[in-house]
Amino acid sequence: MQLTLSSKSVRNTIFTNEIGQVLYKTLHLFKLGSARTTTIRKVIPNEDPTDMRDQFEVMGKIEWRFTGSSTFHFQGNKMQSGEFLPRHGIRGRIESSFPQLSRDDGSKTEVARYHRGSLGIVGPKQKPYLDIDPSVMGMLDLIIFTFVYVEKLRMDKERGPKSAGKGEGS
Repeated sequence: MQLTLSSKSVRNTIFTNEIGQVLYKTLHLFKLGSARTTTIRKVIPNEDPTDMRDQFEVMGKIEWRFTGSSTFHFQGNKMQSGEFLPRHGIRGRIESSFPQLSRDDGSKTEVARYHRGSLGIVGPKQKPYLDIDPSVMGMLDLIIFTFVYVEKLRMDKERGPKSAGKGEGS
């Protein structure tokens, strides 16, 4: 499956599938004096077949911290980032310019890979997208949630000294 992102900012984007259907939305709000929180919403089936408006529910939230671990709210659980990732069997690789998620087991099988967008200066213009292996469709929420977290960390690392010292939460 290929999910296209409407923006390179994973904290403020819309994920659409190959036919253009919106599956997930992320929104990052910042209020002075409160935690910086990214909310991830997912589309839910509409019970009325005549109503074509998409409806969404909160799938998870990430409270970013300047120092220490970020707090994850996912599937009714609240935990720190250090607990969440190993516990759910997915690991992110941020050293690469093409971030990827893989199984956190002996196989380290790649389950998703991010492709940055292109401005079209060399080659065709292309929006950023996430390639997801069909074998993990049953855990798509987990893949999206983990990807948002890992890609945000990778972007901070790429920015270098500007974001150094801000921990996970810039």
